Amino acid sequence: MTDADKATPRFGLVVVGDEILSGRRQDKHFPKVIELLAARGLQLSWMRVVPDDREILTNALAQTFASGDEVLCCGGIGATPDDHTRQAAAAALGLPLALHPEAEREITLRCAEMAAKGQGTADMSVPENQQRLQMGVYPVGADIVPNPFNRIPGFYIRRHTFVPGFPVMAWPMLEQTLDTRYADFHHPVLHDEMSFVSYGVPEARITPALVAVQERWPGVRAFSLPSVGEDGQSPHIELGVKGPTEDLPVALAFLREQAKGLGAKLEAPVSRNGGRIE
Repeated sequence: MTDADKATPRFGLVVVGDEILSGRRQDKHFPKVIELLAARGLQLSWMRVVPDDREILTNALAQTFASGDEVLCCGGIGATPDDHTRQAAAAALGLPLALHPEAEREITLRCAEMAAKGQGTADMSVPENQQRLQMGVYPVGADIVPNPFNRIPGFYIRRHTFVPGFPVMAWPMLEQTLDTRYADFHHPVLHDEMSFVSYGVPEARITPALVAVQERWPGVRAFSLPSVGEDGQSPHIELGVKGPTEDLPVALAFLREQAKGLGAKLEAPVSRNGGRIE
């Protein structure tokens, strides 16, 4: 692996489903993916929610394939009429669809296991099992993503990992992918986020200090989250820094000193990963 190959990839998340956009279900993948990546020293760079619409999904995946990012995609890989992810991925790549032999084997084993429990038949020629095999039809060239919950795999192709929308299936499949395909990138640099709440100084006045932080520590990103005083709180600004752990304490101390010098009243700083900072 060359030094260029070792560069930490950017990760994106695509969540597919009308039920998310309509509010019938609340997305759980976004916070979980952040957690899974953070546990491995990685970060989520962006996320998108896309409807169960073949054209919109195809266009969205064409963009994410072109991005060069590593993308985790949850939802829409089933075989009912409202599942379009497999077909959209193939269309976005200009590839045909075909039954994957490993997926066929896993789905066949799943049907046999269910038949042994008195649920259905192991005869793969019956219509319902032929329908189940459709869940193993992927863009040509894809690899399977094992599913420890019920054997029915997801698939990986062109830096995209496709898993079901069900968290009980999706999350172990994503963990397996992160721990195998991306193992070389785990904990390249530990990142954290540290912040404090500032009262009495307008955002425009503190902005030059935020710029100064990024000039002094190029790997650190400074941020400002103003509040107009919701829920009975006084107007305030959450000021902070995020980036490589070793650079953050001194950058945060600098930012606090700048805010105090401008007359701000400050609360104690906190770390996203470590809680309150003494």
